[in-house]
This record gives sequence, structure tokens and C-alpha cells, in this order.
Amino acid sequence: MTLTPLLTAGLETALNHILYRDRGLKAARQRLNGKTLAIDLQELSPPLTLVFGDHQVDVLGEWHDATDCTVKTRLSVLPKLRDRQQLTTLIRSGELEVVGDLQVVQHFSALIDMAELDPAEYLAPWIGDIAAQGVSQFARRGASFLRADLQRKQGYAAQVLTEEWRVAPGSLEVAWFAEEVDAVNRSLDAFSARLDQLEAK
Repeated sequence: MTLTPLLTAGLETALNHILYRDRGLKAARQRLNGKTLAIDLQELSPPLTLVFGDHQVDVLGEWHDATDCTVKTRLSVLPKLRDRQQLTTLIRSGELEVVGDLQVVQHFSALIDMAELDPAEYLAPWIGDIAAQGVSQFARRGASFLRADLQRKQGYAAQVLTEEWRVAPGSLEVAWFAEEVDAVNRSLDAFSARLDQLEAK
């Protein structure tokens, strides 16, 4: 997939709206002022380059100068960047490769983490405050329902595997098996000790 000016413009508008509208984020934005961050995604070509300024961030599809930091990853990993605590884990697991100044991606992650992503705020100018709040609550309830439904189905699948199809052992069976293995190990150790005593005589 190649980058189009429409895609970069849309992303730039969204990031400026999320990161540069809130005055409370000014201190966090200052840390990135004048920095460049390239995001090299496996699914996109060429990399996206974020150029952070005092009043806005520019998103460029083509950047020929060196960047302060380059992040190589997959599209599915990007949402995890919102959690600053996961950065080290992502780097260790190889899901995220950072070339250059690690602090740039750390500051970017912190900025995104602090930004409030409430859909109602972005819908309000288009459909009004009350309707936006209603849509936002409906979306949250829908997401909550889907999560609960998924957990319930996972529970059903586990019951089917352990109780009905007997493909996987139940937790009590696993515990019993582990105890039996320990008992056999103890018996073997006792037998080995007796054998050593007999050989010593």
C-alpha cells in the first residue's frame, strides 16, 4: 500500500486535532518541538514522517533528510504505543524496532497517552453535543457488549473442550496428574536411596 496525499493530510488533521488542541498538553508537546519521527510500517511504503513544530505536527509521505528517530513496526502494533509501559516490552519482543533517539518515541507515546480520545468531542461540531454524546455512549456500550460476548464464547469453548469433547483435560485432572507425577518422583528417589544404601553395604 502506498501513501497518498489524502491519507497523510487526513492523519495530519487528526493528530493536530488530538495533540495540539488541548492546552494541558503544551509541556508534553514542547519535548517534541523540532524533532522528527519516522514510522516505518510493514504495510505502508514509504515511511510516514512526523515533523513536530510549536503549533502543529506535519505528516509527510516523503522525507529525504535524516530523522531523529525511526520506528519500524506493523500496523497492528501502533495502538499499543498509547501505553508507555509497553514500549520496553515491545522492543524486547521485536515487535518494535527503534533506530536513533529513543526519547523521541517515548515522548510521542507519552503525548498520545495523555491525549483524551473521546469520540463525542470530535463528533459534536458536526452533529451537535447531545447527539454526539449519545453516539459515543452507544459505541462504548456496543464495545462493552462485544467484549462480554467474546469472553462468554471463550468460556463456552473452554467448557466444550474440557467437558463435552474431552479434548483438553480439566483443571482438577491436571492437578491430579501433577500430584501423581510428584508421588512417582518421590517413590523413585526413595528407591534410589535404598539402592545406594544396599550398594554401600
